[in-house]
Amino acid sequence: MVGANSLSMNVNFGAKEISVNRSPFLRIQANFRTISFCKLGFCLELREPEPKKLLVDCSERKMCLPRLVSVGCFTDGLSEGIWDSETFDEPQNDFPIHLVVMVNGIIGSAADWRYAAEQFVKKLPDKVIVHRSECNSSRLTFDGVDLMGERLAEEVISVVRCRPGLQKISFVAHSLGGLIARYAIGRLFTYFPDTDSTLSSGKSLVEKNTKFVDVLEQPYQGRIAGLKPLNFITFATPHLGSRGHKKLPFLFGLPFLEKRVSQAAHWIVGKTGKHLFLTDNDDDGLPLLLQMVNDCDDLQFISALRSFKRRVAYANANYDHMVGWRTSSIRRQHELPQSNLLLKYDKYPHIVYIEREQAIDLHKETTAYVKGQTIELEEKMIRGLTQVSWERVDVSFHESRQKYVAHSTINVKRYWINSDGADVVFHMIDNFLV
Repeated sequence: MVGANSLSMNVNFGAKEISVNRSPFLRIQANFRTISFCKLGFCLELREPEPKKLLVDCSERKMCLPRLVSVGCFTDGLSEGIWDSETFDEPQNDFPIHLVVMVNGIIGSAADWRYAAEQFVKKLPDKVIVHRSECNSSRLTFDGVDLMGERLAEEVISVVRCRPGLQKISFVAHSLGGLIARYAIGRLFTYFPDTDSTLSSGKSLVEKNTKFVDVLEQPYQGRIAGLKPLNFITFATPHLGSRGHKKLPFLFGLPFLEKRVSQAAHWIVGKTGKHLFLTDNDDDGLPLLLQMVNDCDDLQFISALRSFKRRVAYANANYDHMVGWRTSSIRRQHELPQSNLLLKYDKYPHIVYIEREQAIDLHKETTAYVKGQTIELEEKMIRGLTQVSWERVDVSFHESRQKYVAHSTINVKRYWINSDGADVVFHMIDNFLV
């Protein structure tokens, strides 16, 4: 037993012993599924296979951060999940089954999504587990979309393995993070038998007469890391890359500047620059971003996107100096809404236009348009990505004092300087499928 003034504690589980030193604990509660030690703003969760558990609580519970660290699975940073601190009050028999993976952009970090993650917890406390990715931060974002996508895929697999009760997954990404997430889901995608559809059709796989059944004859669903995919949401992501007229707005649309930056980008941001400006076809292959609008080899990029119940692209209509409106909203120039069509919503003052679009028939469009013509890379990417339907949400901070940092304001990267984007975050959460 431990007294109120004790400075050390040993807890035995069979052959295992856990020792905690210099921590004045207040009380012990039995029959809990986890053991949590909280002291001066730090919470540690130890998971044991034994049914007998203890909760060791601290005298100042309000000082404990809403953080869980799974010993044996992750380091403190990688395993961070955003939880309401009230989870330490009572035993939680039903943990959230929906994993939300948040991905930062270039030279970013997990901190870029801190505000939005906190709002998720406040509005959907029993519905989601929020994981802010940390595998691609700072200068690691110069390593190229493919390598960063592989790292993100591995990180997601690690999170899923340590949370065996998860059933659903969603991705929320900012800027370059949207491309990283698109690559990662292509790696994580697998086909999964749709047992519900099979039963409803009155047939079972055992009842098939043929030994080998064509995949197309069986009802299948896509899975991402073994989980059911629901939301794929991007904020100011250069889906069509940064090469082309006004795709990098701070160059003011000047052709000679756009050409020079395209040639020199890899000297500044490494392999990522080649991918963004579509100059990574050194071996006469297709640029990576063009490959990512279809399925290729063992990477099912478009099938992975199609497996999500909804895909949403939030885009800045103006004042975004890093990512242009066309590339972030996956549109051609003539498809952009006219200024006189932009609306305002009282609840979301910076949302100015919402468009829901059906997927197009890629083969039909290409046959009708392409006779004797060479399709530009941008057109190919648009046609590839619009094989699946997208919701487009256009944002404008025209009347905001924070308009010149719109690229970071759209997802409230830092609340003290990007707070005007809060309504955009609320719009995302209010329409989030759980």
